[in-house]
Amino acid sequence: MATPLAYTARYTHPAAAVRAAIADEQYWKDRIAEVGGDNARLNSFSATGDQVRVDMVQAIAADLLPPAITAVRPGDLIIPRVESWTGESATFEATVEGAPAQVRGTITLADTATGATATVAGDIEVKVPLFGGKIEKAIQEHLTELLRSEEEFTNTWISSHKG
Repeated sequence: MATPLAYTARYTHPAAAVRAAIADEQYWKDRIAEVGGDNARLNSFSATGDQVRVDMVQAIAADLLPPAITAVRPGDLIIPRVESWTGESATFEATVEGAPAQVRGTITLADTATGATATVAGDIEVKVPLFGGKIEKAIQEHLTELLRSEEEFTNTWISSHKG
């Protein structure tokens, strides 16, 4: 059974500003460099009209992982991730190289009285007998921390790129 992933990023900027950042390739290059982990990279970026597709690879160093994960999958976790945006909403999918783990879900961007929010809703599934749920919980914790870092990065990036 999958573990839910839920997170709400709060931005101090309106949804239009967040959306403009998402449609800017430099934003993604900077974000990957800042919060993507060692050996992270932007594989591809495309923006046409209100459609944006980002294919990236992120990493979590083995020494940051709990023993439940490294016992099943030694070494750093290499995580290919794709976000596909249409207007104010997106789908995302991430896998873990060499492991039966998958994360997928949606992101919905909306204005608020003080800026904007991006609501992430998804599922984490690790198909490993006995340990799957424990690994899913560890992935959930790391992803929540990553989403928090991406939120903070986005607020700072938009503030420094207003023009």
